[in-house]
Amino acid sequence: MNWLNTLNRLNNEGTAAILITVVANRGSTPRDAGTKMIVTAEDTYETIGGGHLEHKVIKQARQRLAAHCSSAELESYALGASLGQCCGGTIQLLFEPINPPALHIALFGAGHVAKALVPLLGNLPCQVTWIDNRAEQFPAVLPPNVTHCVSEEPVDEVPDLPAFSYCLVMTHNHQLDLALIEALLKRDDYRYLGMIGSNTKRRKFEHRLRHKGFDENSIRQLHCPVGLAGVCGKLPGEIAVSIAAELIAHYQTTATGNKTKSPTPDKNITSILPQRTASLAHNR
Repeated sequence: MNWLNTLNRLNNEGTAAILITVVANRGSTPRDAGTKMIVTAEDTYETIGGGHLEHKVIKQARQRLAAHCSSAELESYALGASLGQCCGGTIQLLFEPINPPALHIALFGAGHVAKALVPLLGNLPCQVTWIDNRAEQFPAVLPPNVTHCVSEEPVDEVPDLPAFSYCLVMTHNHQLDLALIEALLKRDDYRYLGMIGSNTKRRKFEHRLRHKGFDENSIRQLHCPVGLAGVCGKLPGEIAVSIAAELIAHYQTTATGNKTKSPTPDKNITSILPQRTASLAHNR
């Protein structure tokens, strides 16, 4: 049942895969019906027998992944001269796309920028948990993929987040921001960690995190100022667009096979964005 454990792990990591199953075989074949193999954009797990057949099947599976196929397909193969295998039998394979659930975004803070960001996230393939300790800050109507959470202690919500979440820290309180960043860094299974603020705020947080024992590699995972460098402006809506753009760029890169959990923030981001985020460092 190793293939099942592998599928479960890939699902939790948000990695798309193709499950290949031998559904029928006739004559001499390298594997019998029921044999399974899993193919992702970068890796393979288990085997259907190796050789030219497996090489061809892996290529076809990755073509299906690249095309974002969503339906299962049957393919038949004759293991003769055309495949360079001497088995001589025939084999029928089922290609099943295994698509992970929509990515999860944890948004801490319900200030101006967060209010502008949530409608944008409502149009993305994600589930959003929106957390704040002020019930009155949440709009009456939310997108269908957004769930709000009123918590007196937002830090207490960190242990319950799904693994490999995209985490955005955008509260109205710097001390709360720091406590959230510490809790998320300690958990260390996020896919992305961003915080609104200026370069000055980032430097202060880096100093405090080092003092608390966090290593440089962990600190580098923090995206701050958060947002895509090419989208500038000081208005909440403009900042929200830049944040949404960075999230999209990040999860699309991950979907194509980049396994980096959270790349080191682009130097251009930290040099450009402070001009428009400093005035909204306290995201009220």
